[in-house]
Parts: sequence; C-alpha cells; structure tokens
Amino acid sequence: MKYYLLSVMQPVGDPPPPEVLAEIGKKLDVFHRELREAGAWVFAGGLHGPESSTVLRPRDGDVLVTDGPYAEGKEILGGICLVQAPDLDAALEWGRKAALATTLPIEVRPFMGDAEA
Repeated sequence: MKYYLLSVMQPVGDPPPPEVLAEIGKKLDVFHRELREAGAWVFAGGLHGPESSTVLRPRDGDVLVTDGPYAEGKEILGGICLVQAPDLDAALEWGRKAALATTLPIEVRPFMGDAEA
C-alpha cells in the first residue's frame, strides 16, 4: 500500500454561507466514514487561513521567521486527507469522492516509497 495526499484547493475569499458549509460537512462525514470502513483512512483535517501561517526561510546560516503565506494565489491549501491505497487509480477514486464532497478541486499526490501495510 502507498500513501497518497489529497489536498483540498480552496479559493481565497469568504467561505460559503453556513447552510452550504453544513451540507458540505455532512458529505465529508460520509466520505470519511467510507474511508475508515475501507481501511484507507490515515488522517484528515482542515487548515486555518493563510494569514495564520508562519514561514521559516533559511538565510545565511540562520532562519528568518515571517508572518503570512509564502506565496499569494487565487487558491490556497484548505485541508488535507492522507489515505492508503494500493495504486494511483484507487487514490484518484478517493480524490474524486473528496471533490464531490467538498465541491472543491482536489490534488492527489503520492508519497515517495511504500507504506508498511
């Protein structure tokens, strides 16, 4: 089994209204339950906005600490889900389900090496 990262790509700006978020939350609960039942669940969680980030950059043998995101963009990393899957096709199927649940783009990326099953 390999590990795959499902990255939730969220648009910058105000979140959807509460009733829309509630429906997305219900769909995510179903998705996460399905992952657990299939034995594919490893971890999932949402992230605070990029304004809450701190960036550490190596500079001249030291580390420079700055507030805020490293890069500006129209989309940000809004959350992650780490899954185990036998191959990329299976991981892409989980990504498809995540996209339908969140209504957002999902990037699927394999980790290097194999996971201990």
